[in-house]
Amino acid sequence: MIRVGVVGASGWADGSHLPALAALEAFEVTAVATTNQPSADRTAATHGVRHAFADAAELAEHPDVDLVVVSVKASGHAAVIRAALKAGKHVVSEWPLGVDADQARELTEAAVAAGVVHAVVLQGHHSPSARFVADLLADDRIGAFESAALVAEGAPWGGSRIWPNLVFGLDPSEGTNILTIMAGHFLAALERVAGPLTEVSARLPRTHDRVLVAGTEQTAPNATPSHVLLHGLLAGGATASVAVHGGNGPIQDAFVLKLVGSDATLTATPAQRGTFIHWGDWDIRIGDDPVAVPDTYRTVPTEVRSGPPANIAALYQEVAQAIAEDRQPHPSFETALRHHRLLEAIERSAADGTAQKIA
Repeated sequence: MIRVGVVGASGWADGSHLPALAALEAFEVTAVATTNQPSADRTAATHGVRHAFADAAELAEHPDVDLVVVSVKASGHAAVIRAALKAGKHVVSEWPLGVDADQARELTEAAVAAGVVHAVVLQGHHSPSARFVADLLADDRIGAFESAALVAEGAPWGGSRIWPNLVFGLDPSEGTNILTIMAGHFLAALERVAGPLTEVSARLPRTHDRVLVAGTEQTAPNATPSHVLLHGLLAGGATASVAVHGGNGPIQDAFVLKLVGSDATLTATPAQRGTFIHWGDWDIRIGDDPVAVPDTYRTVPTEVRSGPPANIAALYQEVAQAIAEDRQPHPSFETALRHHRLLEAIERSAADGTAQKIA
């Protein structure tokens, strides 16, 4: 049994990590931490967890914790990860790993040196739909793969207004914006299907220098992109075109992915309206013909609902197997670092107008 402590348990983790872990026999959530003790106590009581903390370092040091889950703001990841590594605990971190590529590199090197299992939550890597479409491409179901085009909605980032709880992300140093969060996840899903990008030419237009704080008459300064636009080359020789449009929401069509082959075009859209590409199931067509994802691609218990809980549960299955086999899971911190370098290349290209190779 792998004993888990979840830091940030009252936020995103409450509807994703905690239900995923509860459904898996290999794990037991033994501790939670939030920003204050009353909140931690409430979360622990709700989920039947015996230890509650307001200090992430105390959670990491507790002998009843083998694995620390980091589900706080990106700017808070480094401190929690360092505490877990200092305590010799395995780590699962939400994406992004750090606020930028430099911090991600530091954390990756520290995790490797600590000799623990380390994983990052890039849900697209474990999406049954993404894995199935990747296999279709590998099996030449559309002939020779020639190009990929992804158009996706990036709200709630990039619009003319923003929710009060997201205002912090208008500061690039927080590492939480339409490039890092939305495009970051979308590109990871695209690469899971089509292979890694090796070169990018990008633009990061900022439409709004100030945005309205929703529910108020106040505006806040914005130094982050409104949209993410890029063209690139994939490792297999195909081209890629990606447009992530910011906005105010609500999400409507969410995404359309087209994979063009020499014999046919595969189109993927959300099976459930308004669902991001890395979250839920896809409607898949080759030409005009629908193609169903075989049940064998869903590996988690049936009671885990489709979407983030299911994809995160699949990651935890991979983590459990990695611990048992004394290896690193996929995606690991090394995977996250490579993905941070991709985003860094996009920023460099947008800044100087040149194509950038992905290190």
